[in-house]
Amino acid sequence: MNNQVHQRRHPGSGRGKFHKTPKGRQVDEESLAEVGALLGDESRQRDLLIEHLHTIQDYYGCLKHRHLAALAQEMRLAMAEVFEVATFYAHFDVVSDDAEVPELTVRVCDSVVCEMKGANELLAELTQRAPDGVRIVAAPCMGRCAAAPTLEVGHRHVDHCDVEKAIDCIARRDTEPEVPDYPDLDRYQNDRGYVLLRSCLSGEHNIESLVETLDRSGLRGLGGAGFPTSRKWTFVRGYPGPRLMAVNADEGEPGTFKDRYYMENDPHRVLEGTLIAAWAVGAEAVYFYLRDEYPGIRKILQKEIHRLDAAGLTQHAPIILRRGAGAYICGEESSMIESIEGKRGLPRHRPPYVAEVGIFGKPTLVQNVETLYWVRDILEKGADWFADQGKGNSKGPRSYSVSGRVREPGVKIAPAGTTIRELIEDYCGGMEEGHVFKGYLPGGASGGILPASMDDLPLDFGTLQKHGCFIGSAAIVVFSDKDSAKDVALNLMRFFEDESCGQCTPCRSGTEKAVTLMSEKDWDEPLLAELGATMTDASICGLGQAAANPLHSIFRYFREEL
Repeated sequence: MNNQVHQRRHPGSGRGKFHKTPKGRQVDEESLAEVGALLGDESRQRDLLIEHLHTIQDYYGCLKHRHLAALAQEMRLAMAEVFEVATFYAHFDVVSDDAEVPELTVRVCDSVVCEMKGANELLAELTQRAPDGVRIVAAPCMGRCAAAPTLEVGHRHVDHCDVEKAIDCIARRDTEPEVPDYPDLDRYQNDRGYVLLRSCLSGEHNIESLVETLDRSGLRGLGGAGFPTSRKWTFVRGYPGPRLMAVNADEGEPGTFKDRYYMENDPHRVLEGTLIAAWAVGAEAVYFYLRDEYPGIRKILQKEIHRLDAAGLTQHAPIILRRGAGAYICGEESSMIESIEGKRGLPRHRPPYVAEVGIFGKPTLVQNVETLYWVRDILEKGADWFADQGKGNSKGPRSYSVSGRVREPGVKIAPAGTTIRELIEDYCGGMEEGHVFKGYLPGGASGGILPASMDDLPLDFGTLQKHGCFIGSAAIVVFSDKDSAKDVALNLMRFFEDESCGQCTPCRSGTEKAVTLMSEKDWDEPLLAELGATMTDASICGLGQAAANPLHSIFRYFREEL
């Protein structure tokens, strides 16, 4: 039998009556025409699969099976490849061909800060009052924790939201993302923007001296890992080309929103740092991976990258904007690279590390948004300008995303090594009225939980590990005597359960079992401790390895709630 064709008997027909069709789901001409028209002249190359899925999802509000089959044929991929990617990401709605498609989807953030601020009640009431044709779903952190509770109507966020504000936005079908005022290319260049990049490209600067300046400044990866930036640039430069670069703008850690702050308020400082880094390591192209929860920033970057192209500032390293699709795991660098290549965001086994084998198998520099933001200032003002802003043994300023039970939440730029008590009192106006400081997350969902009695710890890399916690991306969530630490930990574990990529059993099954056990009134401490240890020791990537940190913190610091 031809391996491209199978024989299928007509239902109800007699023996021996056959017809021949291609294997798998059949592609109808109408669906093929619809998908072809949407994609137009866009390339059908393999790594654009997620981008093309977004195009179809945005137009039809879902991904029907018939359109997935048509896309598979257009891109010369197996249907299984397309289907597995489409069903992996939360922002793709895969439905049957005869499914009723909602006119509008409203996503209500149920992350830890929004839950503190009443998101569960908002979700329940909105579900009851939503008009016909409107789908209401819970969604993980949207990076707007300082404005909790928040929700997204289509692609438009509604901050400090209540039911009436949500219903009004739905009624007006106000679904387009809000684009904040920001310094565009002209305004940025008026403040000596891109002078440093141009001087680098013209040969006025020595790469080794710039890397040495970064080394003395103490600049580290500020997405959470904290690896010295100068060493990373040196490693990538040391591998034979061609080389590539990726910007990790997929901050999905609950409580983290500092990268959004920089991209909204000074996008070109981030972009200039990006282009300088690409020049320094000899990257032939830059893939800018932006989380899908930031549609307004996507509009900013689309416009400003186009202007940089026109100005000839990206000739050495074109910037390719890639859109995430709702997967926290893609904040892990190897998962992000898989997604850039148009695949499911599954973490890779290491070694080899991405500095050696990254995007398309090429040596790849991966940097966080905030890290790149500081590059221009450090190289223009000197290493000491940056390093001397830290406290004690810490170097540089830190951008603390502070949210929860404080009067004035937001991004607080303070010396690295600042304590939580200093952040609350000196930068956030104190605790909310009627709330007494009880505890805090020093590093987002995965960084553990500390009690208010430990309010004098310097918040920086290497200072919290002995207490079972870490600073990560400096996402600080403050909770009070009105909150349950157990409920906080359960919310975080539910997040990890939902966001587990499913590749490894300790994380996939461990988070699910932990949520079940933690939902009980009385916790089975020995079983939960054993489960947490297994997840920590045996998971492939940082998600599963850190998922039990909040759980262990409850046993260690909040035993009065057990």
